[in-house]
Amino acid sequence: MSITLIIALLAFYVAWNLGANDVANSMGTSVGSKAITLKQAIIIAGILEFTGAVLFGHEVSQTLATKIAHPALFTATPEIYITGMVTVLITCGLWLQVATSRGLPVASSHAVVGAIAGFSWVAGGGGAINWSSIGLVSIGWICTPIISSAIAALFYSQIKHWILQQPNSIAQMQQWIPWLSVIILTIFGVILLPSLTEPLTNYLNQQIGLNLPSYDIPLFTGAVAAVVLTVISWRQLAAEGGEVERLFARFQVLSACFVAFAHGSNDVGNAIAPLATIVYINLTGSVPINGITIPIWILILGGAGIVAGLAVWGEKVIATIGENIISLQPSSGFCAELATATTILLASRLGLPVSTSHALVGGVIGIGMVQNTKSIKFRTLQDIAVAWIITIPITAILSAVIFSTARIAFL
Repeated sequence: MSITLIIALLAFYVAWNLGANDVANSMGTSVGSKAITLKQAIIIAGILEFTGAVLFGHEVSQTLATKIAHPALFTATPEIYITGMVTVLITCGLWLQVATSRGLPVASSHAVVGAIAGFSWVAGGGGAINWSSIGLVSIGWICTPIISSAIAALFYSQIKHWILQQPNSIAQMQQWIPWLSVIILTIFGVILLPSLTEPLTNYLNQQIGLNLPSYDIPLFTGAVAAVVLTVISWRQLAAEGGEVERLFARFQVLSACFVAFAHGSNDVGNAIAPLATIVYINLTGSVPINGITIPIWILILGGAGIVAGLAVWGEKVIATIGENIISLQPSSGFCAELATATTILLASRLGLPVSTSHALVGGVIGIGMVQNTKSIKFRTLQDIAVAWIITIPITAILSAVIFSTARIAFL
């Protein structure tokens, strides 16, 4: 068995554990509010996580591969960098498996950054670590739950005031359906549709001789989708006897799709960046300095591992997020997921490896603050916060120990 195949299997193992832990975060609110079943969550995540990873997983992967350590310091010794990246995979896989077995939604981005910093320190001292990039990523980690919490609280407070607390909530819901459709599709469309429709726009302009602006097809697609979603939602509201929460459950399924897509686009980099770096070094004989092209098979491998991990091991963390922080209804779960997807998709476009668990927990806390702070189970939040905090030092130390052992044994 070749070394590349062994490392690819190791990356699949990391993606598996990442799926069991982090993808459970993205599906937890939907399962907790009873909008979808666990089986349905697995199917939704399987499709959307895989799609997000393949289409948009390269940006964050490049950041992790070239921006956390200083690769230029390893140009003369690429074998050291390869050993370090293998160490990262082993460290992240082990820590995520331990956390998942205890039902703790740790941040895989914390784990991979901590592991890279750990081996880099041993290999080249403090100067081998790109502290400015780690500082930027850390700011993202801090801001993520705050931003997501604020967005969720804003959405939910408006829905609670204008729909749920109104005497005739059904009539209010009918008036708000078009706006909800526009909001959810605009958030998704503005971030993703231009990239998805760019090949079609280029083809029409080059082959047919049109001169379409880059935003025409996304605008048309989003407008049609909003109209279709509005009509379907009106019919469902009438068919379900005017149960507002049941209609919100339908919207939450859509928001869950967006969260799964967003998670796949961002967090797959935590599993595949080390593998992509190793493959690049093996093919070129040099360490990547500024950026790398991620082969499609690596993105597919990461997406498949994420889906497999959720299916087999994801239930514990789903319970923590969906049931053990606050009690969720479809309306509140929808707002938490919408805030999470917005935050993560923006970070993915910027190439920032933020934490889905930070975003979703922040969104759930935002909902709890609007409902009643007494409804928040602070003991669960305390356990989650401790898991977040200890992840970086634990993975850094574990990575340093594994790397030191491997260097003595093999180099």
